[in-house]
Amino acid sequence: MGILIGMDEAGYGPNLGPLVVTTTVWNVPDDPRACDLWECFAEVVANQPDPERKRFHIGDSKEVYSPAKGLTELERSVFAVLGLCFGRFPQSLAELVGMIGGNWDEFTAAEPWYATELPLPLLIDPLPLAEQVECWRACCETHRVQAPSIRSDVVLTARWNRLVEDADNKALAHSRNCLDLLRKCWSVADGDCLIVIDKHGGRNRYDGLLAEILDGEMILRLDEGRHLSRYRVGQTELHFRTKAEAVFPVAVASLISKYLRETMMELFNRYWQQHLPDLKPTKGYPQDAKRFRREIAAKQQELGITLNTLWRNR
Repeated sequence: MGILIGMDEAGYGPNLGPLVVTTTVWNVPDDPRACDLWECFAEVVANQPDPERKRFHIGDSKEVYSPAKGLTELERSVFAVLGLCFGRFPQSLAELVGMIGGNWDEFTAAEPWYATELPLPLLIDPLPLAEQVECWRACCETHRVQAPSIRSDVVLTARWNRLVEDADNKALAHSRNCLDLLRKCWSVADGDCLIVIDKHGGRNRYDGLLAEILDGEMILRLDEGRHLSRYRVGQTELHFRTKAEAVFPVAVASLISKYLRETMMELFNRYWQQHLPDLKPTKGYPQDAKRFRREIAAKQQELGITLNTLWRNR
């Protein structure tokens, strides 16, 4: 038995809204380096859109979702993964957050826009997915792949500001936070394991960061370069690579992260539009975030919402 782990994030660049990091963990029958989940699941998933929707679109979230395309295809793929993993579909965003390891009560206490519930799904009817999810489950049984486990870390604004302040570097804060989530999902003692993580910007060296989450384990540096950095720890090989969404577990992590961020931004925008009905919603990215911040400034002060609750400093 081997283990495949993929990690990806959504929301590193914006000034508004959460950063979401997700890991997906897949138990496979043999050497994880030789297991191609795209091939195992070819009957039910594709890395490009299926016009007849006989297969789920799994890929880089930037390809599955865009504001122009809308949320439908992303939601459909994510709900299929959730059905496979948990055997049920979430009825609300709060339930989804609880399923992937978060605590909604902490969110509502930290930021007022999460005090209102958001029913899910937003656009699709999940009932027709059930039969396709069962086909996916049958593929797992045929190829002796266990249904995945999923864990996400939703980093809200004040916490992100604190992480960056402690590290005095945005990229370092992000890398440390990602590897801290990995530590919760991976044990060196688990046996043959391949971990694939989307590279963190221009960073090529990760051995020092790995040492921070490992208890004295020896880290063997295999390669370090612009496109791929590889390390071995016990029976685990870790790959930090560009375009990591080409690896199936990373693609799934990318979709989960993006869906969580988009639905949380939906609540964020609804909150402000309740107070300012003519306000144009935002995705939170720097240029538009500045516009949004200017337009809500008076209402923000009236509501007593601190800048540290609203605005990611870096």
